[in-house]
Amino acid sequence: MFSKGNLAVICWLWRSMRKLFLLLSLLLSHAAHLEGKKDNQFIWKPGPWGRCTGDCGPGGVQSRALWCFHLEGWTGHLSNCDENNRPPKERSCFRVCDWHSDLFQWEVSDWHHCVLVPSNLGQAKPRTAECVTAQHGLQHRTVRCIQKLNRTVVVNEICEHFAPQPPTEQACLIPCPRDCVVSEFSQWSECSRGCERQLQHRIRAAISPPLYGGSQCPNLTESRACDTPMSCPLGEEEYTFSLKVGPWSKCRLPHLKEINLSGRTALDFNSDSKERVTFRHQSYKPHHHPKPWDLEIGYQTRQVWCTRSDGRNAVLSLCMQDSFPLTVQSCIMPKDCETTEWSSWSPCSKTCRSESLSPGFRSRSRKVKHVAIGGGKECPELLEKEACIVEELLQPCHRYSWRTSEWKECQVSLLLEQQDPRWHVTGPVCGGGIQTRDVYCAQSIPASTIQKTKEVSRPVKKTLCLGPAPSASQLCNIPCSTDCIVSSWSDWGLCIHENCRDPQGRKGFRMRRRHVLMESTGSAGHCPHLVESIPCEDPMCYRWLVSEGICIPDHGKCGLGHRVLKAICQNDQGEDVSGSLCPASPPPERMACEIPCRMDCVLSEWTEWSSCSQSCSNKNSDGKQTRSRTILALAGEGGKPCPPSQALQEYRSCNDHSCMQLYWETLPWGPCSEDTLVTALNATIGWNGEATCGVGIQTRRVFCVKSHVGQVMTKRCPDSTRPETVRPCLLPCKKDCIVTAFSEWTPCPRSCQPGNATVKQSRYRIIIQEAANGGQECPDTLFEERECEDISLCPMYRWKPQKWSPCILVPESVRQGIMGSSEPCGKGVQTRAVSCISEDNQSAEMMECLKQTNGMPPLVQECAVPCRDDCTFTVWSRFTPCSANCETSRSRRRQLTGKSRKKEKCQDSDLYPLIETELCPCDVFISQPYGNWSDCILPEGRRESQRGFRIQGDGKECGKGVRFRAIACSDKNGRPVDPSHCSSSGYIQEECVIPCPFDCKLSDWSSWGSCSSSCGIGVRIRSKWLKEKPYNGGRPCPRLDLKNQVHEAVPCYSECNQYSWVVEHWSPCKIHNELRSLRCGGGTQSRKIRCMNAADGEGGAVDNSLCNQDEIPPETQSCSLLCPSECVMSEWGPWSKCPQSCDPHSMQRRTRHLLRPPLNSRTCAEDSQVRPCLLNENCFQFQYNLTEWSTCQLSENATCGQGVRTRLLSCVRSDGKPVGVDQCEQRNLEKPQKVSIHCLVECVVNCQLSGWTAWTECSKTCGHGGRMSRTRFIIMPTQGEGRPCPTELTQQKTCPVTPCYSWVLGNWSTCKLEGGDCGEGFQIRSLSCVVHNGSISDLAISVDDALCGEMPFQDSILKQSCSVPCPGDCHLTEWSEWSTCELTCINGRSFETMGRQSRSRTFIVQSFENQDSCPQQVLETRPCTGGKCYHYTWKASLWNNNERTVWCQRSDGINVTGGCSPQARPAAIRQCNPACRKPFSYCTQGGVCGCEKGYIEIMRSNGFLDYCMKVPGSDDKKADAKNLAGKNRPVNSKIHDIFKGWSLQPLDPDGRVKIWVYGVSGGGFLIMIFLVFTSYLLCKKPKPHQSTPPQQKPLTLAYDGDLDM
Repeated sequence: MFSKGNLAVICWLWRSMRKLFLLLSLLLSHAAHLEGKKDNQFIWKPGPWGRCTGDCGPGGVQSRALWCFHLEGWTGHLSNCDENNRPPKERSCFRVCDWHSDLFQWEVSDWHHCVLVPSNLGQAKPRTAECVTAQHGLQHRTVRCIQKLNRTVVVNEICEHFAPQPPTEQACLIPCPRDCVVSEFSQWSECSRGCERQLQHRIRAAISPPLYGGSQCPNLTESRACDTPMSCPLGEEEYTFSLKVGPWSKCRLPHLKEINLSGRTALDFNSDSKERVTFRHQSYKPHHHPKPWDLEIGYQTRQVWCTRSDGRNAVLSLCMQDSFPLTVQSCIMPKDCETTEWSSWSPCSKTCRSESLSPGFRSRSRKVKHVAIGGGKECPELLEKEACIVEELLQPCHRYSWRTSEWKECQVSLLLEQQDPRWHVTGPVCGGGIQTRDVYCAQSIPASTIQKTKEVSRPVKKTLCLGPAPSASQLCNIPCSTDCIVSSWSDWGLCIHENCRDPQGRKGFRMRRRHVLMESTGSAGHCPHLVESIPCEDPMCYRWLVSEGICIPDHGKCGLGHRVLKAICQNDQGEDVSGSLCPASPPPERMACEIPCRMDCVLSEWTEWSSCSQSCSNKNSDGKQTRSRTILALAGEGGKPCPPSQALQEYRSCNDHSCMQLYWETLPWGPCSEDTLVTALNATIGWNGEATCGVGIQTRRVFCVKSHVGQVMTKRCPDSTRPETVRPCLLPCKKDCIVTAFSEWTPCPRSCQPGNATVKQSRYRIIIQEAANGGQECPDTLFEERECEDISLCPMYRWKPQKWSPCILVPESVRQGIMGSSEPCGKGVQTRAVSCISEDNQSAEMMECLKQTNGMPPLVQECAVPCRDDCTFTVWSRFTPCSANCETSRSRRRQLTGKSRKKEKCQDSDLYPLIETELCPCDVFISQPYGNWSDCILPEGRRESQRGFRIQGDGKECGKGVRFRAIACSDKNGRPVDPSHCSSSGYIQEECVIPCPFDCKLSDWSSWGSCSSSCGIGVRIRSKWLKEKPYNGGRPCPRLDLKNQVHEAVPCYSECNQYSWVVEHWSPCKIHNELRSLRCGGGTQSRKIRCMNAADGEGGAVDNSLCNQDEIPPETQSCSLLCPSECVMSEWGPWSKCPQSCDPHSMQRRTRHLLRPPLNSRTCAEDSQVRPCLLNENCFQFQYNLTEWSTCQLSENATCGQGVRTRLLSCVRSDGKPVGVDQCEQRNLEKPQKVSIHCLVECVVNCQLSGWTAWTECSKTCGHGGRMSRTRFIIMPTQGEGRPCPTELTQQKTCPVTPCYSWVLGNWSTCKLEGGDCGEGFQIRSLSCVVHNGSISDLAISVDDALCGEMPFQDSILKQSCSVPCPGDCHLTEWSEWSTCELTCINGRSFETMGRQSRSRTFIVQSFENQDSCPQQVLETRPCTGGKCYHYTWKASLWNNNERTVWCQRSDGINVTGGCSPQARPAAIRQCNPACRKPFSYCTQGGVCGCEKGYIEIMRSNGFLDYCMKVPGSDDKKADAKNLAGKNRPVNSKIHDIFKGWSLQPLDPDGRVKIWVYGVSGGGFLIMIFLVFTSYLLCKKPKPHQSTPPQQKPLTLAYDGDLDM
């Protein structure tokens, strides 16, 4: 048992261990976590980039998602991945916007050559025999996205936004491999008759190179030994010997011991020294380093040996000649071109980040210190460029956009001048015109800074703005002003107070009114006065209107009675008002009257007062009104008699007022001016603190006018009708002039300038907004110019050559050591110093002269020191002077000097001429026209059209002009010379005429005719007639009628009450039966009628034809005068009104009453009548009538632009009769809203062109074929029926033919060996200056070298090494002729546009000993045009002893090697197949096996020979066997053809047994054994029966072909 102390210790240990265990477990788990994090690696995986968002261009942003992936494929928290390797989540990008489509495009190159499809191993497929016509290939091309403006390459994603990327590769066909094609061999070369061993050769040329992997050319040379009849005896071979010279060695300096102690001369070409320095022998030290650019003269040597014709060397003495070849000569030590070190790189040309994404460029240069000489290394490139990376820290480039000024004023005169060049302003013009604005390029301002800046961006070069520029001109319209159209005057009203609300005095006015039918338009539109008034007395604003009832008798049925009067108070407008307003007391309610009794006279009621005879009173007459009544029945006995005739009529005066009407006249509204009270409330404050907008007031003068008199006092006119003199208006905003800032000064040239020309720089600014409404005016200066400062003049540099040094020969010690001679003569070298100097003779760097000249004068030239035996001469004299005659010649002379005068060889004038003669220059020149005539060119006018426009059709586009034709000028010898010798301008000129187009001309519009209807709607017509027809492309005429007129009709309206019939009262009834005493009964009565003009204030009658003839009132009517005893009724009252619907079920009624009862009891006639309301008989409906819209009517001053289309409103009765508009207005019919709308007449705009640009530079600097051109541009295209733009926007003319001077290389000379017979030499060619007309041909003529300028000094182009083969050497032939041009074709169709032609050089072996040293044969191919397709076919000769010749022939008949397919080559040797292996058999001429003589062929069924059987004898000739002749006989049987295809063939074509035969034989053998064994078992007998074998029968033709016979 444990004690308590031990137990406590144990518990403590347990607790401690538990804590330790827990700590260890935590540490282990953390370590495991770290280990897992290390082992289970996580990697970043980004998603695809999203769309580019943000600003257009390079300021876009792309983002993508990022995940943290475990290697096992599951995702984890982002913290599991290493933050250091975290890919970027965003990147900048180029955001493509729609407008970029005009800036970028795909650029696609041509397809490259087709190449074979590579196999899986990455190599091209080998050539196989399967290729028949072509093989599959691929061709590629370059596709890139470029910016259109500067052709720079950008990323493809930009173009992919608009169009998919074009494919970069496509399948193609490559023709089958074509072997090299060569011609036939030439004939064998001839062998000489000597007895030594010789070779003869034959050669052939390459016709077509190997293509598409074809075989290389075979050997072009064949050699063979000559057949010598006998070999030479030993030692007596006949050989020829030739002196062979080797190539010159490299130039080297002589060793110290080789230097002549007399010293040598060298030249120091350092620019610091101009002195000639003499180097002594101590200068030739082994390690001598000369000063920069010392010309060192060394020497070079060559070997000379003697060769035998068989190629072997011989003793030199066998080749000795009179003059031994030179073996040592002076030379210039080669020195390479020396340049300075590279300069530092220039700054990157790209200084900001732009949208183009193209890199910038930087460059560095170096200068030439010394040019190469003596065959040294030529100068390397002097300028180096490389792309430089645009740094991310660069600021974005400025962006530019097109800006425009506001549109300038509308110019109508531009269009009117088009239609009539003689047009001039005669009054206000309106309608269509042209307005222009300035278009300029400026830097784009970010939107955030636009509000902050008031200054508009300054203009920059227009080339900085991309995309098309906005239009600088447009059509516009100046609204035309039209006056109001008003109705006719109403009737004069009653005499009323001026103000009925406050009546004062006894003076009043009578008024008449008219209303506006169509409002005025435009600022100058005017409305006439609408109210006229006449003063009157006793005005009354309110009047009692009394209506009378019928007469009611007081007692009984007749006699005295009374009428009931009904009075209504009405105002001046005819409206019922309260009776208290009428000034007087109401009239009495009763009025006395009398009803006639039975025997009384009966009178009718008084008629209405007639209309007043005059509308006003004048001095001569007053207006009158009448009314009358008639006798209806006569009085009887005792009755009341009838009144006299005078009492039947009453008269009263009317319209007694004066004819002088008063009305208010107004002047036009004045300008809108500020009203300080109103403006202070609602003004807006501009930048400068002044009020710029708001509400103002307009005023106008108003005065009182009396007709036919003029202005009178204001109080004469009623103040109530006075027009307003003040009205509010919108105050136009003040507009200050806004101009751009000045552009940057045009840059002054950084480089120097030639001559004393002053160079100016300028700047300009553009008016964006003109000043208006009192705003700040524009500045006067818009263009500034100043001279450039600190411009340096270009210094002129030139070469300054020193004198040539004395001729320097090879050092004497060297010459003696090599040549063994000591005479100091022969070829040498002389040098000179050439320095570059400026105009003031100061030395300059060589690079300055190289920039300004074509080359450098030669520093070295060959010279000669004459030897004792050489001929020496004096210097040539000057040429003798020429006379004026062109036919003369001039000469120069020289003489022999010293001992040369006595030498015989020097006397040979052919070798050493002493006189030279040439023709004198002749100043006679011949001109010859060249090229076509130019276009007819009009002289430039001095006057510029308005605002820079030129209008097609004005004086500058037609009329008299000049056309030019260039001349070619040459001298008498045919050499081209400057055309100024023949003509001052270089042209011949002649007048020409461009016919002017004439438009169709019509007269002006006639005045409008009268309205065709006197009442209601009619038509007014006006017309134009043809004055001139169009021609020469003028604007055509509109459609004309038969009278060559064009009409225009508009609707018109005539007031229906303008002319009306006026009737007088009826006369008394005239009884027909005058014999009756009572004078009663039927009769007639008459009246007068006349036509009156309601508008005529005088009331005079007019012609009756003006009134409506259908409504003419009757002048007579029948009447009756009742007798005393008859019943008398009143006249019928009016019919009651029908409803507007004219319902036939509704009735209308009229009544009359009894005036006198009859004497007896007879009843009176009816007192009422009823009739139905019938439409268009007694009931009418009314409706408004609208005409169609008229054509677009322009103002008289306008030819196009905004006009008005009108339609007229009238009232028409349902029977079609036009009535007054008041008839419709009384019925409150719905009135149409618009009777006029605005419209647009398209302006006829002729094509507007810019002026001609200046003539371009000539397309060629000299010679024929040069052209110069000028262009013009369309500013505004044709509008409507305007004259179209000319097709000729470019004019061309031939340039003057100036002579061309060119250096021309001559042909290479023959190979010069300098004394040897064969070996290495050199050939030279000359460089001459020729004059020509642009193409160097045989016609080029040599002229003085000075005309071609500096001669390009290059030894390599004037001298080259060559070799002449020695007898026995193996050497190359000359080049063969170029073959004909051949195209690559497939099945006769061309495979390519360019053909090829070839030539070759091959080697010739002259000696077997030298054949190993032969050079390689050479093949050259060049492209050509105009090639043909050739095909190659095998040709074969006839068989001869089973052999024939097979060759390849081209389709043009040339026999070739190569070109034909090797697989299709016919056999040249005929062999039997299968081979003839049977005994006694052989291969016949027919290619089949036959038997020898004495044997007969036994054939199988397949036609092959089975075996040869000996012919038994003559008796057996007809044996049953198939002979050879029978086999060779042609088989025409169809049966044979049928079975030929499927018959069993046990043998292969080569005669071997087929495998299936063995199988069938084996199977058959087993079956036979089985059958034999079975038969044996079944038929077994104790003793087998034996029989003798039958005799073998001979083989017949039915033999089946078994082998085992």
